[in-house]
Amino acid sequence: MDLPFEQFAALSATEICRHAFTRRIPGIDVSHDKSETLRQLEHAHREIRNAIGIGDWPLITVEQIHGNELAIVGSGIRSEQAKHFAGCDGIITNQRGVALGIYVADCCAVYIVDAKTPAIGLVHSGRKGTELGVVSGAITQMIERFGSNPANMTVQLSPCIRPPHYEVDFAAEIVQQCRALGKEQIHDSGVCTACNLERYYSYRAEKGRTGRMLALLGLNPKL
Repeated sequence: MDLPFEQFAALSATEICRHAFTRRIPGIDVSHDKSETLRQLEHAHREIRNAIGIGDWPLITVEQIHGNELAIVGSGIRSEQAKHFAGCDGIITNQRGVALGIYVADCCAVYIVDAKTPAIGLVHSGRKGTELGVVSGAITQMIERFGSNPANMTVQLSPCIRPPHYEVDFAAEIVQQCRALGKEQIHDSGVCTACNLERYYSYRAEKGRTGRMLALLGLNPKL
């Protein structure tokens, strides 16, 4: 049976990263609080990590409080480690063999890949985070900390909730914020989570009793 995840052509074309965006997991009861729901989904998400070749990489996640603070991941993380950053909504790194993870259920997971430096970022950006410029902050931090150039970045937006199911088109605002920093081409399929409940979880459409998709991104080890 095919595992329930998708990949994005623009990220695959960079040839320097491994990534996935999980979908709704069939047969999993997600009518629990968030922590229990994630526990229920853990096995399937681990299978997907294994399938894309990052199952033994350290997994870095963040608390996701709808803010604009970022975690910067440096060297010194061992393969058996998993690390969770409180108070943050995005992660950037230039370390290879490290998996970044963001959970979403209507908010947008924004993948940022700088193939030249190389460096990557993964950001949780819903309405509040977008208003606070969390994606702009991640790009700016990649420039300042890693010497990245926005012109070399590939930016991919995950499926997220959109009008008319939500009153604000924050995906369009994310695109505008990226362009303001010099990134002209941003990849966005335009898929709405609330319109596709057979494929995705939607916090708004399912009134909070739902699961989470997991966005995953990591730089390939050197050959």
